[in-house]
Amino acid sequence: MPEETEIHPAERLLRLLAVGASAEELGEAGAAAPGSAAQALRVHRTLAQHRRREAQLTALFDTATDLAASRDLDAVLQAIVRRARLLLGTDLAYLTLPDEEAGDTYMRVTDGSVSPLFQTLRLELGEGLGGLVAQTARPYATPDYRTDARFHHTRNIDAGVLDEGLVAILGVPLLLEKQVIGVLFAADRNPRPFSPDEVALLCTLAAHAAIAIDTARALDDTRAALADLAAANAVIRAHAAAIQRAEEAHDRLTDLVLRGGEVPAVAEAVSALLGGGIAVLDPDGQRLAGEPAGLDVRAPVAESRATGRAVEAEGHWVCAVLAGQELLGSLVLTGRPELEDADRRLFERAGVVTALLLLLRRSVAEAENRVRGELLTDLLDSPQRDPAGLLQRGLRLGVDLRRPHVLLAARVGAAGARSRLASAATRLLFGRGGISAEHGEGVVLVLPMEAEPGCTTPASLTSPASPTSPASPVTTVAAGAAAQLTQLTGAPVTVGAAGPAGGIAALAAAHAEALRTLRALCALGREGDGACAADLGFLGVLLGEGHDVRGFVQETLGPLLAYDARRGTELVHTLDAYFACGGSLTRAKDALHVHVNTVVQRLDRVEALLGRDWNHPERALELQLALRLHLLTR
Repeated sequence: MPEETEIHPAERLLRLLAVGASAEELGEAGAAAPGSAAQALRVHRTLAQHRRREAQLTALFDTATDLAASRDLDAVLQAIVRRARLLLGTDLAYLTLPDEEAGDTYMRVTDGSVSPLFQTLRLELGEGLGGLVAQTARPYATPDYRTDARFHHTRNIDAGVLDEGLVAILGVPLLLEKQVIGVLFAADRNPRPFSPDEVALLCTLAAHAAIAIDTARALDDTRAALADLAAANAVIRAHAAAIQRAEEAHDRLTDLVLRGGEVPAVAEAVSALLGGGIAVLDPDGQRLAGEPAGLDVRAPVAESRATGRAVEAEGHWVCAVLAGQELLGSLVLTGRPELEDADRRLFERAGVVTALLLLLRRSVAEAENRVRGELLTDLLDSPQRDPAGLLQRGLRLGVDLRRPHVLLAARVGAAGARSRLASAATRLLFGRGGISAEHGEGVVLVLPMEAEPGCTTPASLTSPASPTSPASPVTTVAAGAAAQLTQLTGAPVTVGAAGPAGGIAALAAAHAEALRTLRALCALGREGDGACAADLGFLGVLLGEGHDVRGFVQETLGPLLAYDARRGTELVHTLDAYFACGGSLTRAKDALHVHVNTVVQRLDRVEALLGRDWNHPERALELQLALRLHLLTR
């Protein structure tokens, strides 16, 4: 075999360079050729620098790619800080940003940190290495921060640096158009110098971070602008839709008025426009049209009347229907707890249209009532002249005088209010049917009893003072009419009632009885009250037509008579004996031949059946008269 030729030292060095040998290996191989070894070591350092530069450029390229691909600022900044730590080979890298509201700087991103105190550190402008970088817009490095006197040391910064164990720190500014928007740091837990290449590399990464922050801010501004534009567009669309709905509502409601539509048609139209239930109420809260409201509207109507706006009440909306300062009624909107401004204005406009229709209806009713008033005047003055002609006139006017009616005679004591009484009577009958006319010193009203199916009282004409009292229908009508006429005229109005009566002669007779009841109320000092003859007790028997004695006895003594008949007791006889003996229990027990305790027990039962006022003078007088009439008619 041929002998192996000896390799030249220079060739050996080249081979080692080719395979990436270390500097130590090159030094050993170049011992025989020192000059060649020195050249090989220079080549080795150059190749190492190129590889490091290549790695840095690759990292910068990756960072730029992340910036282009990512919209998440946190992820981009975290990647920059992590690459800064890896490329510089430091224990820690972090980035701080200014807090404009607090006026200081805070830790935004950290990589490699183990100290919670350091991660929450805040720096004032000019404090520490980072404060100096932010103040001067220049990079600064220190191989040992704790002993470096160039920086303004503070207790909290030094405590954070000590807790993290940092020694060497490099900080570079994040510049955006010559403005420092943050600082990027690389730090080691051991003393070390930072080369110019490392400073330049960190500055390049800081430039990328500044671009990322600026891009994120621009994106945030763009998103905010787009959101504002979307909101503005939504407002414009909503406004356009509201204008269109308002135009449609205006056209529809105007068409209703021009076609002579009624209040129920308005309620139906507004309900369709607003998508809720609508109730139209009169000034007393009684329903004129629409759905039942199920709400006490007095307080919200007063508020709406004062403010001129629709108001919310218990999940409903209420709007007063006004003609100037006069309250014509109210609208109640149900099923719409929330009401936008446009719909609220539409609802209020519906109130104006409703007021217009109610005024038109009232004007027509007043004109019709003048004609009906002439009929009523002829009926009261000359009922026997032409009864058949009066009935025909009534039918032509939509009033069937053959059917049962309640007749009311009303009078106001205040002279200044007499001129308002006729108008108040017309308003009282508005929407309820009936006839009214001035007659004598007051006003006469005739109201049909069947105003509503299954109802024996004129609609919406009940006494507000005692809505649940067990009074007769005629009494209820009289009391309600007195209360409402008093409210409308502003002065006490007294009302006498009679009926129900049907037919010309019966209505004339009922008028005479109502007048007698009215005079009796005034004589008794009951101005502002409303009643029928039966409500006046024995006075009603004397005043009433036909003197219904049995009816008076039954109304006064009915509970006692029924108890005696059912139980076989003698309460009526005991009460008669008690009055006959002048209210003496001793004399009464002798007359009855019972023990005094028995008399007391029977009178207690009388009190339970008749009420605690049975022995008061006025009630006692009625009871004694009823006992005498009962004895005479038995």
